[in-house]
Amino acid sequence: MLALTILIDGVVYASWLFIVALGLTLVFGVLKILNIAHGSFYAVGAYAAASFVGWFTTLELAPELSPVAMLLAAVAVAALLAPLTERGLLRVFYGRDEVLLVLVTYALFLILEDVTKLVWGPTPYYVSEPYMLFGNVEFGTLSYVGYDFMLIVVAVLCGLAVWWGLNRTRVGKVVLAVIHSDEIASSMGVNVSRIYTFAFMFGIFLAALAGALTAPMVSVQPGLSVGVIIVSFAVVIIGGLGSIEGAAIGALIVGLARALAVHTWPAAELFSIYIAMAIVLVFRPEGLFQRIQARKI
Repeated sequence: MLALTILIDGVVYASWLFIVALGLTLVFGVLKILNIAHGSFYAVGAYAAASFVGWFTTLELAPELSPVAMLLAAVAVAALLAPLTERGLLRVFYGRDEVLLVLVTYALFLILEDVTKLVWGPTPYYVSEPYMLFGNVEFGTLSYVGYDFMLIVVAVLCGLAVWWGLNRTRVGKVVLAVIHSDEIASSMGVNVSRIYTFAFMFGIFLAALAGALTAPMVSVQPGLSVGVIIVSFAVVIIGGLGSIEGAAIGALIVGLARALAVHTWPAAELFSIYIAMAIVLVFRPEGLFQRIQARKI
């Protein structure tokens, strides 16, 4: 029964983490940016979902509509902040040193952290309504909240949607062309600038969606962005930067390692994630699914 508990807890945690890491790896794959501010967009998504659900409650709408409010919150965050960030800030630094872009996103991370405190204050927000909508699921003597399994379904749908969008649609093939070589894609008539904005917006939407889905499970308060960005980077490093399959496997490894530590050695919860990452990197320094890249001489 302990093994089943570890498996379920690990997969549930991995599902939430995969949605965050999917956006992070998509932005890196297209724009070649290690976006440290990704965690801030996650936190803004959580705050926005808490506000939207609270607003829906004041309108006395059916509680079943609260997931719609969470989805609208994620869309609003992506639509408002992503174009502003990509076109107003990051575009200025394209072509510069990659380290400079990391520092720019780190500065943005600090700014957004203070902005969330200014807008929502230091008081924690709680939104329990969506958490209770999905009932309970029984596994023998184990009882889980149905909301946890809804997370697994959403994570699978997000992964399949991104994979299908990239490999089975015309827009996705244009994005893949930009990923392989933005110079050649531009010479073929592709509007690379528009693809950058589209990819960044979708990546931020995934971060905000993960934040919105997390809002009913935790208290939304300052500092939410710090923990998630550290674990998300561990996932994409294990899986290989820019790889969707790697993000999925990396999230599973981190989720199961954390669940094993929580149930057997709780003090090593965070330590277990870094141990898992170190073991993978010993054998695969580029990550599990990192493609071989040609070096420019």
